[in-house]
Amino acid sequence: MRALQIAATGMSAQQMRVEVISNNLANMSTTGYNARRAEFADLHYQQLTRPGTVNATDGTLVPTGVQLGLGVRPSAVTVNVAQGSLSNTGGDLDLAIEGLGYLEVTMPSGLSGYTRDGALKRSADGLIVTSDGYQVAPGITIPVEARALSVNAAGEVFAYFSDRVEPELLGQITLAGFTNEKGLEAVGSNLFLETAASGPANVGVPGENGLGTLRQGYLEDSSVDPVREITELIEAQRGYELNSKVISAADQMLGATTQVR
Repeated sequence: MRALQIAATGMSAQQMRVEVISNNLANMSTTGYNARRAEFADLHYQQLTRPGTVNATDGTLVPTGVQLGLGVRPSAVTVNVAQGSLSNTGGDLDLAIEGLGYLEVTMPSGLSGYTRDGALKRSADGLIVTSDGYQVAPGITIPVEARALSVNAAGEVFAYFSDRVEPELLGQITLAGFTNEKGLEAVGSNLFLETAASGPANVGVPGENGLGTLRQGYLEDSSVDPVREITELIEAQRGYELNSKVISAADQMLGATTQVR
């Protein structure tokens, strides 16, 4: 009886949906996190009678046919790219991205990673780094004697000193844009890697070529909507229960078949 296998694929799909929802809820407070959504597609169909075939009885065409579906499969877990709300932190190295774009960081392997987590820090060498210590491109060093920092919307970093009035330009933070943001590979720690699906990174100045701007003293909140996630969690739970009922019904039908003498 194929109903057992079909319902099993349904339970597996709803279980994956719950796992995606639980990950979204776990990251409600993660800086710059975008919610994920599980997507599904139907499995192969068994063609008992193909639509448009000739009826052997009277020679007419079968209008719809008999096509039996064999279940469901996961097709993608896609990112809902959305701008999170901005929270005022007052930190001089807290940078929120308003609009499109990612901060580029250099990972220990030498590869470039990309993040929207703007909770930046200063290393022992004065470099601007992420919370995990990865250097933020293009590699700006803050002098020890600098008493304050200022980052404008275009990413220009200025340092203020006690012995002079005019600030000193230390460098400019750039942003990277992608043709297909949903094609980036998530590797954890709020980092993404470029893939063939995302296309190459288009690095540019904030505020130009469609890239967003930077806002100092703010961080981007997670875009997870708890109400929506709980609603989808209830739907997934009910879907799981319904598929389990199908398995119970198929088991009873098989039990009735074995009792036939």
